[in-house]
Amino acid sequence: EEYLPIAGTIVREALDRLKSEYEVIVIEGAGSPAEINLKDRDIVNMRLAEWADAPVVLVADIDRGGVFASIVGTLELLEEHERNRVKGFIINKFRGDIAILQPGLDWLEQRTGIPVLGVVPHLNGIDIEAEDSVALDHQPDNLNSDADIDVAVIRLPRISNFTDTDPLAAEPDVQVRYVQSSEELGNPDVILLPGTKNTLADLSFLRETGLLEAISKKAESGTRLVGICGGYQMLGARLSDPHQVESEEGDAAGLGFLPAETVFYSDKRTERVRGNVACNHREWLELQGISVEGYEIHMGRTEKLEPVEGLFQIGDHEDGMLSADGRIWGTYLHGIFENDEFRRKWLNLIRQKKGLAPLHTDIHFQSRKTAAFDRLADHARAHLDIEKIYRIAGLK
Repeated sequence: EEYLPIAGTIVREALDRLKSEYEVIVIEGAGSPAEINLKDRDIVNMRLAEWADAPVVLVADIDRGGVFASIVGTLELLEEHERNRVKGFIINKFRGDIAILQPGLDWLEQRTGIPVLGVVPHLNGIDIEAEDSVALDHQPDNLNSDADIDVAVIRLPRISNFTDTDPLAAEPDVQVRYVQSSEELGNPDVILLPGTKNTLADLSFLRETGLLEAISKKAESGTRLVGICGGYQMLGARLSDPHQVESEEGDAAGLGFLPAETVFYSDKRTERVRGNVACNHREWLELQGISVEGYEIHMGRTEKLEPVEGLFQIGDHEDGMLSADGRIWGTYLHGIFENDEFRRKWLNLIRQKKGLAPLHTDIHFQSRKTAAFDRLADHARAHLDIEKIYRIAGLK
């Protein structure tokens, strides 16, 4: 409860800024709006709807079962003024004959007096990034027995921005595996350390599980090592948290593969960036000058402890570092593998070292993402009462 006035003020200020710029603001809640144990400090569901004076549409996932009990139970747990904000229901991921469901829909409307705005059928093969890393529990690894390149992604307990690896998984010659133990590591061509919500805590996890030692041994024997954001920070020699931004541990030794030190500060860098590959390493000549873009979201600042090649030129500053042999690199750029030319040429660099011919694919990842979202939008529009949703939003 102590943070609520502070967080609430920040959220309402952001809401006011958005209202001054846009005609319609769509606010997505998180989890259930009726989590009684969290209600006193929940700022992302009904309390935010109240601050915004917004109508609410309740979306229920029928794929999990008990959809009618879930909807009615949610309404029952809301306070009356919250319940009055609910203007419609959407039932998502329906499988089967809508005629069989119709009696239940009629009952729901009669019971609550609130209309069902649509039933959205389950859409197979929708190639859209997962929202939360919990999806890794339910999705099989992108195992491809014919893959030439094996990428082992370390599944950190506090993993973030895990979709950074999706473009790699989309390539026909790449197998992406998420691993949590040294036993699962195997003999990959690449070990990727992803972003994390807490670098120091996840570094401790690597030490405690023996993964840190296993990763180090693989890297020393020739396996390529890539770190993105928190993973990049781990590749350095030292990490320092003098202001206890991430933890009370203060300092920690990194893997030591890059001569770098990261210091954590309370201010966070969050912005989209563009640049190009600027390193002069002989192994990276094919990549030199390639345009890249992505986004940064981190609290640490990483500095060189001794001369080492930078990787990208982003505006007036350098980003990332590359080891002397070109096998190990790190960057703060999330979305780096969404850059098609960079991704493909870097993968071909690995193929060349394995004695394989370069592969040319026509995967345009951004176009593919856009097409997937368009497909989902068309699917939703076909099964929802869009006109009624517009009226609820206050649009003509």
